[in-house]
Amino acid sequence: MTRREFITLIGGLAAAWPISGLAQQEARPLIGFLGAASPVQFADGMLAFHHGLSETGFTEGQNVAIEYRWAENQLDRLPQLAADLVHRGVAVIATGGASPAALAAKSATTTIPVVFQVGVDPVALGLVKSLNRPGGNVTGVTSLNVELAQKRLEVLHELVPTATTMALLVNPATSSSETQSQSLLASSRELGLQLHVLQASSEQEIDGVFASLHGLGISGLVIGADPLFAVRNQQLAELSVRFAMPSISPYRAFAKAGGILSYGGSLIDQYRQLGVYTGRILKGARPSDLPVEQITKVELIVNVKTARTLGLSVPLTLLGRADEVIE
Repeated sequence: MTRREFITLIGGLAAAWPISGLAQQEARPLIGFLGAASPVQFADGMLAFHHGLSETGFTEGQNVAIEYRWAENQLDRLPQLAADLVHRGVAVIATGGASPAALAAKSATTTIPVVFQVGVDPVALGLVKSLNRPGGNVTGVTSLNVELAQKRLEVLHELVPTATTMALLVNPATSSSETQSQSLLASSRELGLQLHVLQASSEQEIDGVFASLHGLGISGLVIGADPLFAVRNQQLAELSVRFAMPSISPYRAFAKAGGILSYGGSLIDQYRQLGVYTGRILKGARPSDLPVEQITKVELIVNVKTARTLGLSVPLTLLGRADEVIE
């Protein structure tokens, strides 16, 4: 199944289920999928999720049904969408796109199994008691994102080696912002860079940050790992191009949307394992017995097309390490 076919399939099934699909679904296990963004934004990840399900013997439309709830980047909608899935009586809830989706699902039920995909520490977030023994009805997949802040600064500096001043964008409303700030301040000193830590906790504030960058003499921007930025990849990519600001994000979708660089945990591996754990629970496994899976693979995506637009030449050393190059 191709990415375009997957998006078309979701749209078609979503339109048909409320009218004619409910009777057929009753005989099949029913998965609830709670997404913070949209199916278009996470089409690659959702394909991997379906591949993971298939590894455990489940195929949507054949022996399993899926109810999708997408917040369309409006994170405040997640609690109600999670409650809808609980009311629907799903057998398991899988969440993706941002940690607020996982928290909303956990808050909505203490009995229905929840499988999450997050890029932060799920113990610190309060999702599980420990990685090896999650406890309760929640388990899932976590990846390296917050921990890679220093590496993202190094990769961006490799792209713009003459830069002397860079910036880090964080969301002050989340606890990981301080960790990332301190990490990059130390790393910037080692690289001989001046670093501005800029803050944004809304769509409007993100716009304001980009409008201020050139006035501060900033030559490159590191976008922090944060749920808000995870669902604002399109906006961040467009602003990066509009203000001709070389930027790097933890999220693959940023580079896909036109950002120059992304460096973070492998999206495909995360969503595939999300599908595997969801399938295992459908077969009878208890979330409390499934340790949180830590995805250690990271991927570097380089958008050469955007680099050319901004008049930048991507070093061959960077291209040689890239997992994907967008021409």
